[in-house]
Amino acid sequence: MDEQKRLILAVVLSVVVLVGYQAFFVKSPTPENQPKQVQTRQQQVQTQSKDQPGVQENNPNVSDYKVEQNKAEPVDVPQKAEPPKKDYRTIFVSTPLYNIAISENGAAVTSLELKKYKETNKKDSPLKQLVPKQLLSGTLFFDLEGKSVPGLKDAVYTANIQTDNVSLVNGKKTIEFVFGTSRGIVVKKIFTFMADSYMIDCDIVFQNGSAQPLNDSLVISTPEFFNAEIKKKSRFAFVGPMALINDKYTAIKPKKIKDQDTYYGKIDWAGYTEQYFMTIVMPEKKDKEKAVDEKLKLSYANDMITNDYIRKMDRLDPGKQSSYSFVFYMGPKSQMVLSQYDNTLKKAVNFGFFNVIAKPLLIVMNTIHKIIPNYGVAIILLTIFIKLLFWPLGTKSYKSMNKMKKVQPLMTELREKYKDDKQRMNKEVMALYKTYKVNPASGCLPMLVQMPIFFALYRMLYQAIELRHAPFFGWITDLSAPDRLFDFGFTIPMMQPPYGIPMLTLFMGASFLLQQKMTPTAGDPMQAKMMMLMPIFMTVLFINFPAGLVLYMLVNNIISMGQQYYIQKKFM
Repeated sequence: MDEQKRLILAVVLSVVVLVGYQAFFVKSPTPENQPKQVQTRQQQVQTQSKDQPGVQENNPNVSDYKVEQNKAEPVDVPQKAEPPKKDYRTIFVSTPLYNIAISENGAAVTSLELKKYKETNKKDSPLKQLVPKQLLSGTLFFDLEGKSVPGLKDAVYTANIQTDNVSLVNGKKTIEFVFGTSRGIVVKKIFTFMADSYMIDCDIVFQNGSAQPLNDSLVISTPEFFNAEIKKKSRFAFVGPMALINDKYTAIKPKKIKDQDTYYGKIDWAGYTEQYFMTIVMPEKKDKEKAVDEKLKLSYANDMITNDYIRKMDRLDPGKQSSYSFVFYMGPKSQMVLSQYDNTLKKAVNFGFFNVIAKPLLIVMNTIHKIIPNYGVAIILLTIFIKLLFWPLGTKSYKSMNKMKKVQPLMTELREKYKDDKQRMNKEVMALYKTYKVNPASGCLPMLVQMPIFFALYRMLYQAIELRHAPFFGWITDLSAPDRLFDFGFTIPMMQPPYGIPMLTLFMGASFLLQQKMTPTAGDPMQAKMMMLMPIFMTVLFINFPAGLVLYMLVNNIISMGQQYYIQKKFM
């Protein structure tokens, strides 16, 4: 009996000691005193999204985040930058359209290769790279304008994915990059990739676990390398920052940045464009009726252009969370590709002053190409279409030229008769025009009318990505580049590489010469000699033009000569 009492007493004392120890000496499992491994695991569970392709959370930028305010945090003490981690990974994502690399250092895009485009049209050419090697920190990184979260630009995030390589064949894929500060502020950059789109959704989430409100402006940066060589190429097709501000396309020449570096208004998208490709930031307008305080800030120094999209954030109080949605586009500046998206990004395909003419011509050319998949043939048929459109004007012009040809012997006699009296000669020539109802200026009318078409075609054919590396036949393997038969391997004055025989350009020059011989001259002999030099001038001018544009001029000249020959025979 005594042994049973002692056993019961020992059990009771043990329970009292265990409960007392837990109550007075063991702390509750709050985030501050959990083991580091447990904290890390909970953070991963809290922030991790679906890890299978094609599966996406309904709202990946909202989590069950709860914060415990740090009441002891001093208000007036300036915050120091977070010491960055030394080790970080790079996450590689492959889709049918591109290969992208995102570094945990800044959660920035450090590489993007386009699978359907190459650097050159050579067989062994690497894929087109949209992030120049000079961008050491990558592109599409973000910061806060007022530095409320110090060190955010260079922060090292943690990607919530175990593998470094992801292959996305279809559907969607979401990857979170998470960064937390000692103050309790958590920042997330959430990418959503789509297998069939160049668009990349990006949600930036702020979770305020500090004792102070967060009140700042968000900055998304798209830097680009712009040196003297690129500047030289941009004379023919615009290269530099661009944006859609207040529904107006705005292209900002780098040399103009020092005169105006800040632009205000409603910004639909902003970024950087080269001749055929672009990198764009498009903020999502959740509330179209609510005006957003946003601006564009530019800088240009040491061959680097930085294009910063800046928008005012809503005040974020302690214990609260806010998110901002964007769409990133890194891809071709293609009318066909951009027309698939329900947004204003298609306006990025802009041909300047001649846009109203060039855009329809591009659509017609692409429509022809869908039927006959050769852009050289499409240019020929487009040229025929334009000539038919202006056929009546051409007929009127050639009729006038035919009349001029008939009075040409009489004009020669008048010049010989009054060669010592210029004033009398001009008077008699004008009387001759009036008698035979000849208007020498009428022959120039079709050319003047077609000049806007020519310039619009020039801009379109020079900038249309559809012609980039597009072959025609034979030696013409790239309609966006000058045609060259052979490659001599040595420099030729006034010729851009490659250095070879510009056969198509020489054919075009010959057509100008034949057309010139068929056209009667109404001026004096000196003017006639100047006109005969025009074919040489045009040949030299077009020697470095894209083969597509030269092809247009050649076909245009051939059709014009045929029409002129027909009119001359009919009204002889």
